[in-house]
Amino acid sequence: MKSQPLVTFTDRGFYVPLADVYIDPIAPVSKAFITHGHADHSSYGHQSYLCTHSALPVIKYRMGSHTNISGVSFGESITVNGVQFSFYPAGHIIGSAQIKIEYKGEIWVVSGDYKLTKDKLSENFESVKCHTFITESTFGLPEFSWQSDEVIFDSINLWWRNNIAQDRVSIIAAYALGKAQRIINGVDHSIGKVFTHGSIENINEVIRRQGILLANTTRVTQKQKSKIYKGALVIAPPPIALSSWTFRFQKQSVAIASGWIGKNIKDTRFDKEFELSDHADYNQLLDAVQSTNAEKVFVNHGYTKEFCKSLINLGIDAEEVFVT
Repeated sequence: MKSQPLVTFTDRGFYVPLADVYIDPIAPVSKAFITHGHADHSSYGHQSYLCTHSALPVIKYRMGSHTNISGVSFGESITVNGVQFSFYPAGHIIGSAQIKIEYKGEIWVVSGDYKLTKDKLSENFESVKCHTFITESTFGLPEFSWQSDEVIFDSINLWWRNNIAQDRVSIIAAYALGKAQRIINGVDHSIGKVFTHGSIENINEVIRRQGILLANTTRVTQKQKSKIYKGALVIAPPPIALSSWTFRFQKQSVAIASGWIGKNIKDTRFDKEFELSDHADYNQLLDAVQSTNAEKVFVNHGYTKEFCKSLINLGIDAEEVFVT
């Protein structure tokens, strides 16, 4: 009789039956191993959480101080009912990890979200050899191909300078965890002052308390006079950047930083779009998968069908799964 797979795919998430451990579960479970702090991977209600030490502070901030959460170092091995687990850098955001699962010589890796681009903020992606690799495919089409950070931030800086010349406040929409901090450390602060929405600044404070270096930012408050924003760059989450919250800035230009730029029809709500993603592009996905030497690849989330076909065309045994 065929033995049960080391990892199974359930409606709660990736499940390791031998250890009774779920990875990034989407419904409450007893033991949750978490790849990173974004809400679609780190959800509420689990009895216990395990993540990397560098991901822990933000997850605890989001979940509340009462959360039963523990941290491990990258590469540190822990054993649960004979199954070994270890966490390796995914390069997605600060503390993001791939989770290696090993039992009696069989090795699986759950990638979580990842990118191969080195952003000088997240821990750099490390390839992990395995028999079975579970990969995301958020941008699993050939048309997704990222420019270098240098090119992207040169474009953002130029847009900011042009707005100053036109007496406009520059507002850029970015996710509060990951993208916002990447922009903070990527733009040229000699151009002007950088302000952040409170939800972003709260996370900045958590990250700074970890000893991680972030360039200077100022929280936007109700008491500030409009003249303080002259020549400024303001970073806010996308819904906020398009809300009445921005009225305080008067004359303004609103941009967005997103990997989806170029794929979708232009979003006319924004004056400018910058293609900046915290996920791997198509070629990075291929490189990451091939570097594992995996005999079997499961593709989850995104362009699963199309990316599976690309892998199969390369002679890789690939299959779609749907655990999102």
